[in-house]
Amino acid sequence: MKHAPAVSAPSAPIEKVSASGRFYSPLVRNIAKQEGVTLNELESIKGSGANNRLTKQDLIEHLSNRGQQPATIQPAAQPSAAPKATPASAPVQTPSVSVSGNVEIIEMDRMRKLIADHMVISKQTSPHVTSYVEADVTNIVKWREKVKKTFEKRENEKITYTPIFIEAVAKAIRDYPMVNVSVEGTKILIKKNINIGMAAALPSGNLIVPVIKSADFLNLIGLTKVVNDLANRARNNKLKPDEIQDGTFTITNVGTFGNVMGTPIINQPQVAILAVGAIRKKPAVIETPEGDSIGIRHMMFLSLSYDHRVVDGSLGGSFLRRIADYLEQFDSNRSI
Repeated sequence: MKHAPAVSAPSAPIEKVSASGRFYSPLVRNIAKQEGVTLNELESIKGSGANNRLTKQDLIEHLSNRGQQPATIQPAAQPSAAPKATPASAPVQTPSVSVSGNVEIIEMDRMRKLIADHMVISKQTSPHVTSYVEADVTNIVKWREKVKKTFEKRENEKITYTPIFIEAVAKAIRDYPMVNVSVEGTKILIKKNINIGMAAALPSGNLIVPVIKSADFLNLIGLTKVVNDLANRARNNKLKPDEIQDGTFTITNVGTFGNVMGTPIINQPQVAILAVGAIRKKPAVIETPEGDSIGIRHMMFLSLSYDHRVVDGSLGGSFLRRIADYLEQFDSNRSI
């Protein structure tokens, strides 16, 4: 008769604040649990955050250098007594999936596991609300077509729409700084630096978010050079750890895949994320002093998901509208 393999006792849960007074975010604690990292091991890792705070990237680097495969998480043994009521905040167990028939099973790689955990935690942490606005970006499209060849010849760089979007977002954040915050318990942390992350697809299909630091202090040429550099090195897995840290707001371009809009998930611990859709030609009403007319315009949807704990509909909607205003008011005669 075969005996079931012994299941090792689970390690003690990691508290939000350890006995040493060190704070561990929900994401860090969840990754530590999935990877079998003990509290003693966590305490030994040098943190790059404020007051030696351990960030997600610090832990990922540590796991990469540790040279171990992710620990297999054993299912918890069923209690013999009647189970207690499950708290509302407890994670919901996913239903079992039938694998009968023509099914191929592949294991998630480490990055995909981390992304999955990050997305689940974000939805558990923040009540998501998404607002939408449609922007007329005709002036931007015409301006880019006019300057792109000269710009590439002079700067040896291609100019895309991304730095223009980042410039508009940075201006709007200056107008509405309460979007550039994080939440820690009942405290709101207002970030004075505007560090904008841009979601980039890797060859593996996973996503990474390089961060443009102090984006509001860069002109359009500077933004273009930084955006192109980070995007190129992201595709070649050559980003430095500090280049994917300390973001305060994120932009994701769903238009790259031909999508007109999306409902992005907040990149914790941020409180908002913007999705920009595909730019499409559409008939639209053009208002002039002489009256209204119908014309073909380049239109684009913007989608803003925000944390309704601290960003209400008025702030979220006004901020999104301000981004669209900056895009629509772009000077088509602008020099660069």
